[in-house]
Amino acid sequence: MSDSIKHECGIAMLRLLKPLDYYEKKYGNKFWGLNKMYLLMEKQHNRGQDGAGLASVKFNTEPGVPYINIEKSNSKTPIQDVISRAFANEKFVSELYLGHLRYGTFGKNEIENLHPFLRESNWKTRSVILAGNFNLTNIDEMMDKLVELGQHPVKTADTAVILEKIGHFVDKEVETIFRKYKDQGMDNMTITNKIAQEINIAKILQQSSKRWDGGYVMGGILGHGDAFVLRDPNGIRPCFYYYNDEFVVAASERPTILTALNMKRDEVKELGCGEALIIKRDGTISIEQILPAAEKPAKCSFERIYFSRGTDSSIYQERKNLGRNLRESVLKAINYDLNNTIISYIPNTASVAFQGLAQSLNDYTNQLRVNKIVEKQKEGTISKEELEEIFSQDCVRRDYLVVKDVKMRTFITNANDRDDMVAHVYDVTYGQIRDHVDNLVVLDDSIVRGTTLKQSILRIIDRLNPKKIVVASSAPQIRYPDCYGIDMSRMNEFIAFNATIALLKENNLTHIIDEVYQKCKAQINLPSEEIVNHVREIYKPFTNEQITAKITQLLTPEDCKAEVEIVFQTIEGLHKACPNHTGDWYFTGNYPTPGGNKVVNQAFINFYEGNSKRAY
Repeated sequence: MSDSIKHECGIAMLRLLKPLDYYEKKYGNKFWGLNKMYLLMEKQHNRGQDGAGLASVKFNTEPGVPYINIEKSNSKTPIQDVISRAFANEKFVSELYLGHLRYGTFGKNEIENLHPFLRESNWKTRSVILAGNFNLTNIDEMMDKLVELGQHPVKTADTAVILEKIGHFVDKEVETIFRKYKDQGMDNMTITNKIAQEINIAKILQQSSKRWDGGYVMGGILGHGDAFVLRDPNGIRPCFYYYNDEFVVAASERPTILTALNMKRDEVKELGCGEALIIKRDGTISIEQILPAAEKPAKCSFERIYFSRGTDSSIYQERKNLGRNLRESVLKAINYDLNNTIISYIPNTASVAFQGLAQSLNDYTNQLRVNKIVEKQKEGTISKEELEEIFSQDCVRRDYLVVKDVKMRTFITNANDRDDMVAHVYDVTYGQIRDHVDNLVVLDDSIVRGTTLKQSILRIIDRLNPKKIVVASSAPQIRYPDCYGIDMSRMNEFIAFNATIALLKENNLTHIIDEVYQKCKAQINLPSEEIVNHVREIYKPFTNEQITAKITQLLTPEDCKAEVEIVFQTIEGLHKACPNHTGDWYFTGNYPTPGGNKVVNQAFINFYEGNSKRAY
């Protein structure tokens, strides 16, 4: 993705099911569990570089000895910092670990904002540790509910609110069990053991999550050793797990588990929509349906396009298919002139989609050659020279032309000078393009703001003197904000929206902007379930092609000598490539939860009123 956006956190949980000395004897290393946690976190580094945190819970500690240990870091190397501190602390050699990688979409990157969060109590069964990959859209409503329960929350971040919500029902469950056995005359220590055995994690999660609106995967641990991982009913955020008689593991990405624990792909399962993986202190493992799964799950398609590692075989194939689906648009843009076209990509995450596009163009050229050979054969015998001529035509030329200088940093604050420096963040390979003869096709994962394209990439590759530059996006036009974990919350961040507003103004249709604003304002006090996404009406007067043409115009630098054309993946092409991940609200406005419609309307109100604050 040429535009940098913050996105997606990652979680990892590891529960060792055998006594700790078992792993030291079998694997020759008392830090076996900690080593695996390091791998589980490091292999998800793509999901969070703002900070890292690790919690451990040690079983069978004596009173007065800490049983919960937490380390966090927001340094430039947070995973290494956290793990090195854990290795230096013998207390971290534990039966149960919960790790987190943070990409902050809300709040400053300070230690107190890093997961895991702890709600501590002198009762082990009341202590709760929580870490997750989530955003909820109805935090204000949840705050009100906590107040109604008699609490006085002091933090408004969704993690803190969720932690208090779960903590409330943990307290309630513990109190119920305690009273039951106290009335039977049982002593407190015996009751404590009974609570640990009988506390119902599924019930607590059902009560806690009843009105959550958003996308989430969260891991939690109770101080006595029960643990869980919970996924939202729409399956928006990803989660995978595996267990045997030695350990239970869960993580945000499948390849993480495959690599860290040397598993086979089919052994690692996906946690279902609305399900929880629950691990009791005694090692009992169950999968519980906490909330009804959505009739039409909305698993995030951006995970497949960009966020998740492409080392998962299904993601790899889907990204190749996204590239394949761009073939006709690219051919049309270059007027089917493959002899005078070079294809490339903007590193590095677009490389797999690029392979799909290149293979598809190869298939196209091979079919052209077959057709020519068949035609020649109809005329009689085909000569070697004629075959050589056929195979010399319509060649797909691939080159690695755009290279990001990862060491480059822009410290200059003057706007004009800074833009000039930004334009040099990417390097290009010179001498491959024939001046004003060759077309250059550059594949990108997606185009959000388009700032990097305009200020950097297009200017740099224009110096190569191509006849035409075609930028192909393997994702459709991003038109709407995300509110489930991706940091895209303001309407004016989207070049597709800005292009549409420009078209409305050019065509004397500004009344539509005013009308949509009034409709959005009229819904402010409605319950989320009754709110409609009126922002869709902004796009209705124009075709995808008209909006794309305007995007191209807005993103083409004034001093660009080459003709520029941008092409986007279609919604149909997206779903054909990623059939099991139909969550596409940022492209279509089809939000899977009521809170999504509330957020998009608020985002439009903020835009209209010139307010730059977040919509949630």
